[in-house]
Amino acid sequence: MTILARNPVHSVLWLVLAFFNAAGLFLLLGAEFLAMILVIVYVGAVAVLFLFVVMMLDIDFAELRAGFAKYLPFGLLLAFILLTELVLIGGAWTFADFAPAVKAAPVTATEGLSNTQALGGLIYTRYVYIFQGAGMVLLVAMIGAIVLTHRQRPGVRRQNIAAQVARQPSDAVSLVKVESGKGVDVP
Repeated sequence: MTILARNPVHSVLWLVLAFFNAAGLFLLLGAEFLAMILVIVYVGAVAVLFLFVVMMLDIDFAELRAGFAKYLPFGLLLAFILLTELVLIGGAWTFADFAPAVKAAPVTATEGLSNTQALGGLIYTRYVYIFQGAGMVLLVAMIGAIVLTHRQRPGVRRQNIAAQVARQPSDAVSLVKVESGKGVDVP
């Protein structure tokens, strides 16, 4: 439904549901830490960022849908190639001579370690560069979202911080002596 929904806001909400489903699968596998990280990072940050970007962008959906038919054959060809590659890779893995040995390979001992400790030890030793690369991808995505939404619009009043800082109290406040029983004439 994330892909098939016509409204982009609904697509992001379906994506949030997909993240919750993945977190539920992690819980069923006994990886509680990964489930909570998925909910906190992806649902709490990335999906909310996507939702704000989708709501802030001024997208012309009629123009977007008009170009869809033009690229449909190319998209179907690309989808077919991807599906074929996935089937070939899955078949090669299932029927390979070494597959049973790899599936039965011993896992490093983690007795006495919690899921969080075992995962932290693995991420910060063996996969530290991949972990840092994933952080860089998220940083680039955040910068891209900011760049896409930040544009100059005519007729919008901008904040002048220098004028606000240089303002004196005498410019903003005027003391008026009002006689008792009379009103104040405001200029």
